[in-house]
Amino acid sequence: MRPYEEAAYGFGPIENLWWGRTVPPTNTPPLTQDHTCDVAIVGAGFTGLSAAYHLARNGVNVSVFDAQYPAFGASGRNGGFCCLGGGLISNSALEKLGGKEEVQRYRATELQAVGHVRQFLDDHNVDADVHSQGETLLAHTPRRANFEGYAREIEESYGVSPTLHSKSDLEHMGLGGRFFGGLTTPIGFGLNPQKYAWALLQAAQEAGACVFSNSAIVYIQAGPSVRLSTSAHQITAKSAIIATNGYSSDVVPQWMRARFLPVQSSVIVTRPLSEQEQQAQGWTSDQMAYDTRQLLHYFRKLPDGRFLFGMRGGLQFTAASERRIRAKIKDDFHRMFPSWRHVEIEHYWSGLVCFNRTLAPFVGALPKANNLYAAFGYHGNGVAMASYCGRAIAEMTLCHHSNSLPKVMQRIPRQYPLGRFRRNLLRPAYAAMTLTDLW
Repeated sequence: MRPYEEAAYGFGPIENLWWGRTVPPTNTPPLTQDHTCDVAIVGAGFTGLSAAYHLARNGVNVSVFDAQYPAFGASGRNGGFCCLGGGLISNSALEKLGGKEEVQRYRATELQAVGHVRQFLDDHNVDADVHSQGETLLAHTPRRANFEGYAREIEESYGVSPTLHSKSDLEHMGLGGRFFGGLTTPIGFGLNPQKYAWALLQAAQEAGACVFSNSAIVYIQAGPSVRLSTSAHQITAKSAIIATNGYSSDVVPQWMRARFLPVQSSVIVTRPLSEQEQQAQGWTSDQMAYDTRQLLHYFRKLPDGRFLFGMRGGLQFTAASERRIRAKIKDDFHRMFPSWRHVEIEHYWSGLVCFNRTLAPFVGALPKANNLYAAFGYHGNGVAMASYCGRAIAEMTLCHHSNSLPKVMQRIPRQYPLGRFRRNLLRPAYAAMTLTDLW
């Protein structure tokens, strides 16, 4: 049982996925018999594959099980922003939880997560189409262009000096559009998420991990050993890790019920833009960017000249809702980049990002089940944080402690009201955000 329509978890949302055209298909076999391992991981995305890699290289007999195939979920269909984030919690909330030390520890974790991915790419010589020097926040109205306070907060939180930009600065930087100022934080980079995911998969397999596709786990029971089941086979493991994030089930295991909130995000990619077309709009930069809307847009020019443009806002997956979202994202794109109204949009897809009530990722053991673990809740910024949490949950499985993690990431998320209908809680919030974003 999952909170969205069943079609949201099928192949429909990614029939026209751009990233899938950039890498050869990578198939792993399904589980064909009963299986025993030291650690079983449910979900072959960034979290699961990262955990598998770090466990396997430490000599652990680890197996990963995915309902579809590696990186089928958000890991293979996101915008490719490897950047700060993973949570929405404020410094003031962190300080209430654990003082200045908790603020420093959590912000350092965000910074380490970006470095973790960069180190992996370097160590394994992965060509993941990396580009962009940090990321740029762009003011979508004149009132949102006052970034001085935010710049001071970034400097205090991460120890870097962000750069403020006027509207004319943006035009000279090749960031032309309907923007009224900006702020660049020199942390993070863009990449091709599927190329990165395939590299993680290969590294995990080379280290000795087994990865099974088309092997949905339908039952999990903790005990002296963890027992898991597909529809046809039984798995016995000393420990297990739930790494399904926004694609989790409300009943596998039962503890997950209503502790996560999937939210839809949609992306379009244009055909390659000519240099003349880029000049006409004034967007010639490779910088990754996002705007100041609460229902934000995120966008960047890809290395081959295509333009990627994403947005939040969907709350269901039906034929009618998909038509509305496709029309909305196209309209927003044309309004923000009017010189590209004639440019063909060749790719559209959508996926589910994952929120929880702590407004920070959860990484830890499930209560009363010290050999069953979970890591989830990256709030739409999972490339770096999910990878880092995969390593963290692997270390926790090995050592049975989490002293290195911020307190907020060890807090058990409370359940959302309304159970499987909890996404409806966002309807009034989205309506209010839409009105706020006009100012």
